[in-house]
Amino acid sequence: MTDLIRSWVESANAETAEFPLNNLPYGVFARDGKPGRCCTAIGTHVLDLHGLEEAGVLDFGGTLRSGDWSAFMALGKPEWDRLRGWLLTALAEGAGAESTLSPHLQALSDVQLLMPFTVTEFTDFYASRHHASNVGRVLRGTNGEVPPNWLHIPIGYNGRASSVAVSGTDVRRPMGQLKAKDEAMPRFGPSERFDFELEFGAIVGQPSGGMIDVATAFDNIFGYVLLNDWSARDIQAWEFQPLGPFQSKAAATTISPWIVTAAALEPFRCAAAEREVPLLDYLQENGPMLYDVELEVALAPPSGEETVVTRSNYKHMYYSAAQQLTHHTTSGCPMRVGDLLGSGTISGPEKLSRGCMIELTWNGQEPVQLSSGETRAYIEDGDTVTIRGHAQGNGFRVGFGACSNRVVPSRG
Repeated sequence: MTDLIRSWVESANAETAEFPLNNLPYGVFARDGKPGRCCTAIGTHVLDLHGLEEAGVLDFGGTLRSGDWSAFMALGKPEWDRLRGWLLTALAEGAGAESTLSPHLQALSDVQLLMPFTVTEFTDFYASRHHASNVGRVLRGTNGEVPPNWLHIPIGYNGRASSVAVSGTDVRRPMGQLKAKDEAMPRFGPSERFDFELEFGAIVGQPSGGMIDVATAFDNIFGYVLLNDWSARDIQAWEFQPLGPFQSKAAATTISPWIVTAAALEPFRCAAAEREVPLLDYLQENGPMLYDVELEVALAPPSGEETVVTRSNYKHMYYSAAQQLTHHTTSGCPMRVGDLLGSGTISGPEKLSRGCMIELTWNGQEPVQLSSGETRAYIEDGDTVTIRGHAQGNGFRVGFGACSNRVVPSRG
């Protein structure tokens, strides 16, 4: 297993630090109401890459001064590798770069983190075998079987890029049409079964105009974020036949503020579970394409401390982001820099590894107990949902920062 790479930024060497030198995630920070600036996280600090390019220490064609990471992503993998290589060298213990870089370090606690890239399109998938089985049981009374196509094809739907927001943004409870089984007519009102979905988001860093193979797709992914695909289950239940989710998923999708690069996660690659049926050739993996990333979701009511309600792992997924991206291009659908692919809900085999409230509470029948003494069948106004994740190395971890958002009442 990979060991910690020590840095002259001492806070990056702590065993529980989210941002050691092995990580170097990319984000955008702001201070005092000024425009956002590209940065990387190292220990308890951000390194202002905008400032380093402005000072002539770095030269990436001005892309690090563009206010987000989209222009840099468009440069391609050789430039991605060049920047990471430079940072690994300059921030390493004994590098002798303290006098050059220290003026560009700022404490994480002193800055505001913004959206790290411009989301061009958003597609969400349905790729956890455990989640698909549980949803079938709870909603359709099945024995856990999945739809006939599920074992052959990464199922997904096209979502809304316009409602993707960063951690710290309030999420407003959506309004919509609701209809209970015993009601003759639908009614209009705020969602009564608002849910989180624990997901992993893959960011497309290179465009494609036609079908790409799985290996190429893997190299086209710039990095990953934690993702919460907020879902109004009651709106969804009424609208989803015959074309699938629409307004029930349009209110918000939230992401963590740090892009953890594919390069940083390389040591944590792992294989998917054994296939129940063979995949078609174009979806066959040429190596391990999932990651061993530990994940958790905590829920905090307005009146009390947070309670961890689920712990899961990205390695439980049936389809990788590379397979999802490959399948997305089979029709000739163009992919663009900044396209965001949601993994689908990440559920594991145990009850406490289920990735959303509809599974955890079995559609409200078994409410979750909070440390405050309260219970929750679904998310209530004022609740804060926080997703955290990290890959564990030998004496270090590669963290994502938190994806944390508070639910506020609907405007209705």
